[in-house]
Amino acid sequence: MARLFGTDGVRGRANDQLTAELALGLASAAVGVLGADAVAADHRRPRVVVGRDPRASGELLEAALCAGLAAAGADAIRVGVVPTPAVAFLTADYAADFGVMISASHNPMPDNGIKFFGVGGHKLDDATEDAIEAAMSGDQPRPVGAAVGRLIDAPDAVHRYLDHLVASGGDHLEGLTIVVDCANGAASHIGPRAYESAGARVIAIHAEPDGLNINDGCGSTHLGNLQAAVLEHGADLGLAHDGDADRCLAVDSTGAVVDGDQIMAILALAMHERGALKDNVLVATVMSNLGLHLAMEAAGIEITVTGVGDRYVLEELRAGQYSLGGEQSGHIVIPSAGTTGDGVLTGLLLARRVAETGTRLADLAAVMNILPQVLINVPVSDKHEVAQAASVSDAVAQAQTQLQGTGRILLRPSGTEQLVRVMVEATTAADAQSIAEHVAKVVAAV
Repeated sequence: MARLFGTDGVRGRANDQLTAELALGLASAAVGVLGADAVAADHRRPRVVVGRDPRASGELLEAALCAGLAAAGADAIRVGVVPTPAVAFLTADYAADFGVMISASHNPMPDNGIKFFGVGGHKLDDATEDAIEAAMSGDQPRPVGAAVGRLIDAPDAVHRYLDHLVASGGDHLEGLTIVVDCANGAASHIGPRAYESAGARVIAIHAEPDGLNINDGCGSTHLGNLQAAVLEHGADLGLAHDGDADRCLAVDSTGAVVDGDQIMAILALAMHERGALKDNVLVATVMSNLGLHLAMEAAGIEITVTGVGDRYVLEELRAGQYSLGGEQSGHIVIPSAGTTGDGVLTGLLLARRVAETGTRLADLAAVMNILPQVLINVPVSDKHEVAQAASVSDAVAQAQTQLQGTGRILLRPSGTEQLVRVMVEATTAADAQSIAEHVAKVVAAV
């Protein structure tokens, strides 16, 4: 039987794979696992922060989760539509026992997901997730009377989070014009307010969520509109978030994309300059471009490589007590400012670097020479079986021989969808495209 939890919580098509019944069961089981210490030590009801992105299905899943929490004897602190990193922050700020975010991040609107944060706002490890899944098959205690949980709205949640963003990301952005693509998602109100509070002139696009338009041709996975808006308004830079705003990608004043690797390079050099980069180490995944490795080597910065997924970056950051890590996709984690990737915080820090140096984002990003990279997502019926097929292994080995050490190929199952991802780097874009397409055809034929 497949594991319920993926690389980033429980995901699926809302009201199909991810049902209200499943959400209720998950919530009740989580109280038994994550709220047990509160009951045992303090003899009180556990307190749980619950947030969501603006997907229409988030409303029914929020209702089911809150019902499951209350039925298991926990108080649900509803913080409404907020970014995923806001739930992580508020879990710690409210001294809650755990937090729950309802979001499928950058996935299309019909999907949704449930992510848990433990005490202090930290993501759960595999063992804790497995314990929650196991608890779903047992009988949960049903408190009665005064022991039944309550639903509590938190009207100050957004203000708390905004104050945290500006305090952590800095201000003095006066004179900068920033276009922000909010993906019609969780950052639609908070994102522009944060950049304005820091002093920037802000032009917000795709900031009118209606429950159905999240990630629809906009946000960090569709940068065309942001590029056009930056040029139209003569902005200093553009920032794009995904549906739950834990990612940030950028566009410079020429309209060129600045990806997560380039953002990490800029922030790593800034931290290195002021002696704030612990052990001169940057944590990145196997998907990061070879150009990032070369740029960091030239600057005297070591890169520690993890598997794909921000949870693995987080684990390495915590294990080494490092200062900065992230992914090419725009998940950037700065442990001194938060327990998970925060797209708005990343945007604030990037804009601050532009302002404090008086240097164009294009010039800051030029520290890294990007090797041509092609990524093809191949839909399959069983991603793990296909990725391990003999014909696929042979195609990957043949590609590695063809690249002759001048590039690389990486093939892996997606952590959140039924896809096999084929990534190729080569000295020319044509070679990368040709090799990636050949391997993708082999994958599709399995």
